[in-house]
Amino acid sequence: MSKPGHDSFFANLAQKRELWWQFTVRAVELRHRGSYLGIFWAVLNPLLMLLVYYVVFGVIFGGSFKVLPDETKADFVLAVFCGLIVFHLTAETMTLAPTVVVTNPNLVKKVVFPLEVLPLAQLGAVWFHFFISLGLMLVGALLFGRGLTLAGLAWLPVILLPLVLLSVGIAWLCAALGVFFRDLVQVMPFVSQVVLYSSAIFYSVAKAQTLPSVWMFLRWNPLLHTVNLVRDALLWNRPVNLSHLGYTYAAGIGMCLLGGWVFRKFQPAFADVI
Repeated sequence: MSKPGHDSFFANLAQKRELWWQFTVRAVELRHRGSYLGIFWAVLNPLLMLLVYYVVFGVIFGGSFKVLPDETKADFVLAVFCGLIVFHLTAETMTLAPTVVVTNPNLVKKVVFPLEVLPLAQLGAVWFHFFISLGLMLVGALLFGRGLTLAGLAWLPVILLPLVLLSVGIAWLCAALGVFFRDLVQVMPFVSQVVLYSSAIFYSVAKAQTLPSVWMFLRWNPLLHTVNLVRDALLWNRPVNLSHLGYTYAAGIGMCLLGGWVFRKFQPAFADVI
């Protein structure tokens, strides 16, 4: 297999958008094939997940973010749901990507097939479910929360763009490493739990900042800032922290470039290993 150049790897992805779309649709269909409820699980799963975490952290532990002066249970539930959908996007990317190349040996051995599309297609299916969950959160904010503002909605794509870049980089990186390190599949569930509790899903960033020994590590987690930015823009009607937003862009671009570089470097050896 010929070694793809740096420019061709990144610049020619747009030319493969039809192939990427076909494989993304296929990934979505395979995920729900054979189930009685089919695509309805894309709506039911996040709602069941939210119910469990609400009962545990909202009712049993009496969770509260203490950000709004008159915070209600609806505010708490929506803020938790916001964090969970960002987390699950990342967790699914990390757990699915390590096997995406290994499980397609026939495509790996085809010299002309652009293997970088495989992680992107799997990621496209993950983002499909992310947007369904996001839509549920927006409906919840309208019906049970404090409503939505045009300014908050306008900030949403700006905040989510670095998350796209971050998830693309993670998908490429994990897909490449998963070919050579099969134990990565076993490690990722633990890593996802670390990400869960370090991303301010069940607590506020202000709470984490009161613990300097903890904050010195958590401050570098781009997901923590993404979750907080989405909450500020959509749920809490607070100004967007531009320095935190800038950091998410730096982290997203950096991870995307790193993941693409690692995938490009390892790709010529995929066929030999598989």
